[in-house]
Amino acid sequence: MLRLVSGLAALACLAACASKPVYAPSPSPGAAGYSETRIESNRYSVSYRAGGSVDAAMVQDYALLRAADLTLQNGRDWFWVDRRTLDNAPARSGPSIGVGVGAGSWGGNGGVNVGVGVNIPIGGAAPGTRARGATLDIRFGEGVKPDDANAYDAHATAANLRARLLAPR
Repeated sequence: MLRLVSGLAALACLAACASKPVYAPSPSPGAAGYSETRIESNRYSVSYRAGGSVDAAMVQDYALLRAADLTLQNGRDWFWVDRRTLDNAPARSGPSIGVGVGAGSWGGNGGVNVGVGVNIPIGGAAPGTRARGATLDIRFGEGVKPDDANAYDAHATAANLRARLLAPR
């Protein structure tokens, strides 16, 4: 029984580490995936929401990928990001206490274990490095892309981000 519980716990940990955000339409508001709202004929609000807390740069890249795909679907060449927002995951900052209970048997003897742990953070990751989602307000453009950090070539952005984010691992 102990082996089964230990095996299931290890499998759950591996599954949590191996999961990555999915690039697909969101099935409902607030669910994982991308969505967009048309504001004007050439303006959209594009959002990407991860299934949980992930690297903030990654959710922004998924939102940029959706913005590039949407630009190309609308027959345009480039897009301009007017506004960016990030849905930051709450940072853990205080102490925590954990309790664990286990049971097992060896031969004819059985036993129960109870453990208590206390965690007092000393430093750690910088705040704002994890996020649940990102939203971009974009405008489409045609012709030559402006030479500005907020302007993105839709073809190059889609190709580069797709290769990096969606490549099989």
